[in-house]
Amino acid sequence: MGGDRGPAVVVPAALATLEKDDTVNLILVGLADVLDEVRAQTRGKYGNRLSFRTATEVVGMDEHPGEALRHKKRSSLRVAIELVKSTEAQACVSSGNTGALMATARYVLKTLPGIDRPAIISVVPGLKSPTFMLDIGANVGCTAEHLLQFALMGSVIASGILDVERPRVGLLNVGQEDIKGNEVIREAGNLLSRSGLNYLGFVEGDGIFHADVDVVVSDGLVGNVAIKTMEGVAGLIGSFLRQEFNRNSLRRLQGVAANSALDALRARLDPRLYNGASLVGLNGIVLKSHGGADQLAFETAVQTAIVEARKGVPLKIGELLDKQSRECTRA
Repeated sequence: MGGDRGPAVVVPAALATLEKDDTVNLILVGLADVLDEVRAQTRGKYGNRLSFRTATEVVGMDEHPGEALRHKKRSSLRVAIELVKSTEAQACVSSGNTGALMATARYVLKTLPGIDRPAIISVVPGLKSPTFMLDIGANVGCTAEHLLQFALMGSVIASGILDVERPRVGLLNVGQEDIKGNEVIREAGNLLSRSGLNYLGFVEGDGIFHADVDVVVSDGLVGNVAIKTMEGVAGLIGSFLRQEFNRNSLRRLQGVAANSALDALRARLDPRLYNGASLVGLNGIVLKSHGGADQLAFETAVQTAIVEARKGVPLKIGELLDKQSRECTRA
């Protein structure tokens, strides 16, 4: 029910997912009248692969997370997360209010043992392969221990999605030298160097795209500013290109000649192919789709949730944390 377009995006994306993958079962959670429309549309086509769960409330996109948590216990957002807690569903995907989704998921599912704070992880395009970034907004103030936990969780996510045994981890900083950064960053670097992870050291902002790392770790303030800046720059470049190719008749002809290259560039940078931020560190899988997502973007988020469920991401994070704890005890 959330996002800028709600069911108009979510329902077609769900049905497209069922068409493409006959091993997936989906539960649509929403208000009764919306679900009745989908039932009438599908006419039992998908059998028990498509089921419905009625909610009586909806959390507004601008609603305060605390208010939603306390007063909307039958919201579609809360009901969907409760399905994960009961194991009736293996993952939840929502385009709704980010703060409410995080607060409710943390309250209902709890965090994994050894995790102090959940984080939000997303993927961005890179020169050689995608790069996973966390935290991108859940935690503004972090300790060195929090950043270590983020690195552990990011390593598991990247390993599962990229199918890489030991993902390369970098810590976002103002320089690559050991003396750079504040005390928290330097302490986190020391912890990571002893963590057993494939830690490569500090990464600067441009290294998010160019450095040979699979995971970039930061606190939520820095990560959110970084990823929103990327989105803004991508939009700016697109606007500049359109302006230049429409400047005069000659430029328009050049634009036509360059269409194939421009189409390829748009495909590589298409944000819809990177949609879906995981709320990691929870005792269950919850993904946040961008509020402005279209059908393709929401399908991408659902596909990411499917991969995480099949890879057993929360279980693997728990195993890695347990291993880390035992190694620290021996040390």
